[in-house]
Amino acid sequence: MDLLIAFVVFAAVMLLCVMQGTQNAMLVALSVGLVSFYTVARHRGFARKDLFAMIRTGAKRGLIVVKIFILIGLLTGLWRAGGTITFFVYHGIRLIPPSWFILAGFGLTCLLGYALGTSFGITGTVGVILMTLARSGGVPPAMMAGVVLSGAYFGDRTSPASSCANLVATVTGTDLFKNVRGMLKSAAVPMILTTAFYAFLSPRYPLTAGDGALLDRIAGAFDLSIWCALPAVLMLVLPLCKVKVRTAMALSSAAAFVLTVTAQGMGLLPALKAAMFGFTPDDPVLADILSGGGIMSMFTVSCIITLSSAYSGIFEGTRMLDGLQDKLAGIAKKFTCCGVMTVMSGVIMAVFCNQTIGIMMIQQLLGPVYEKEGKTVDEMVQDIANTIVVMVALCPWCIACAVPLGMLGVGAEAILWSSLVYLIPLWWVIVRVVQDKGKRRAKA
Repeated sequence: MDLLIAFVVFAAVMLLCVMQGTQNAMLVALSVGLVSFYTVARHRGFARKDLFAMIRTGAKRGLIVVKIFILIGLLTGLWRAGGTITFFVYHGIRLIPPSWFILAGFGLTCLLGYALGTSFGITGTVGVILMTLARSGGVPPAMMAGVVLSGAYFGDRTSPASSCANLVATVTGTDLFKNVRGMLKSAAVPMILTTAFYAFLSPRYPLTAGDGALLDRIAGAFDLSIWCALPAVLMLVLPLCKVKVRTAMALSSAAAFVLTVTAQGMGLLPALKAAMFGFTPDDPVLADILSGGGIMSMFTVSCIITLSSAYSGIFEGTRMLDGLQDKLAGIAKKFTCCGVMTVMSGVIMAVFCNQTIGIMMIQQLLGPVYEKEGKTVDEMVQDIANTIVVMVALCPWCIACAVPLGMLGVGAEAILWSSLVYLIPLWWVIVRVVQDKGKRRAKA
């Protein structure tokens, strides 16, 4: 009963804070959650000293991901300042035939999403530009927003630079690049279907007019030579050459810093400021689209990760979730582990509205269940990547969905057009059901 009360309090405060619409409000909810679960543990007889040790252990695990967050902030600030993002947006849009605008927009967001690994970063830059062009060119805004969400979450789920992919690898103790290869394979059929769907839509909803003034502003504000693509090329190629993702991100950031100072003509001090606090173009129109990034932009998110990790340490150390795990194990025998994970993902995202909490809670709850059922940790990683990681983008009040929709200026109707986001979990459940039936027949 005490644990149920703690979850109800946490969920209620989380709901109130989500309604505030800020990440700082999320910190309040997570702090209340930490105090609630700490209180439950004290009520069950655990000593303060032991609980603080559990909190430290959990938080220390989260620091591994925080290091990635810092590099992501550095990367996103310098990619903006160095002209890398604008290079792909400008040349990509100039090369897009009007009748293939929707399909090409999906390809562009997938490419940049894989290179940058942040759904918010892609939505807030190339996504906003694509939406501006769509609105001025007669393409339905909700449809284009769905396209952007699909591409952005392809990168958020699959990129080696993604904080989400790194978090999954950290909490499961698995190899990031092995996970990424598996994620690419498991998304192959949904990607083919999504590409075909957008190829079908593109000629039926062509771009009838373009916002040439916006592209002219971009060309006037940035040097868009081929060298601006170098940081993205490094980020794409180095991980394929077995270079550690943090090293690749650091080298990409260094290349972007050099471009910021040389190609874009920014002084050393302003370039360092962009790396730390984010980039803001002088042109006010471009500032609304391209501002952001920087190490400090990751401060609140890093605090969220640390707090979430802290009470995952309490869950693990006190084993307070064991009773629920036993019930879930019984259900998994009948409906498969992946089926249970899919349902639990829906419940957790609806209640806690947060991708980070969802990943950690799913691993805490179902890790032992997968072990009891004889499933490998790699199977669990793929199930996580194909359920909670993308399903949060289907819940209108989740941060992972509400923030991008707010950036793009559309409502929840855009979710209907984000086919990749719902095809991945749908396809994966079908795959797992077929696989489990085959294994049961083989045993019989």
